[in-house]
Amino acid sequence: MKLFFDLETIPAPKELREAVIESERKKSRNKEIVNDDEALFRSSAFSGDFGRIFCIGFAKDNEPADIIKGEEEEILKKWWQIAKDAHVFIGHNIIDFDIPFLYKRSIIKNIRPTQMLPVKKFNTENIFDTAKEWSRWDNFSQTSLHNLSIALNLPTSKDLMDGSMVYDYYLKKRYEEIYTYCKKDVELTRQVYKRMLFL
Repeated sequence: MKLFFDLETIPAPKELREAVIESERKKSRNKEIVNDDEALFRSSAFSGDFGRIFCIGFAKDNEPADIIKGEEEEILKKWWQIAKDAHVFIGHNIIDFDIPFLYKRSIIKNIRPTQMLPVKKFNTENIFDTAKEWSRWDNFSQTSLHNLSIALNLPTSKDLMDGSMVYDYYLKKRYEEIYTYCKKDVELTRQVYKRMLFL
């Protein structure tokens, strides 16, 4: 089974806010946000150390995209049950972001993964990262899924929102719009994958 997927993540829980801000301040290379506590807190959404998984969009082979939602522990349990039958994991920037995030959160939540995915600097048999494959593993020429959709003349998934808006939508409880956006990313990734392999 080919498993296409995408994560939508949000910052740490409010009770960890102060610890997260200090942690993010120490590791931040962005001088523009180093003194902006809110920006530092929000940047925790990009780190599995403290950020949380809000939902996972996925599609098996040619089936329609679906969403795993709920409490993070339940999301992870459902995800790993689906993932155990996958032979290839496909996504955009999954080697640098999604896969490490999934493993960190699984360890934190004490949920044993059903597969150990080898995240390496170069190609792996069971991972197809469209960002890496497009750039031919040159990080300096890696591009966003949105830009890739433009280059390939495919409909963008960013027509109504993009990843930077997820937390604001979450705070406004606009969950269905986040789920729709996530599923569109999965569908677009599948189109990119098929185009890249001339399928």
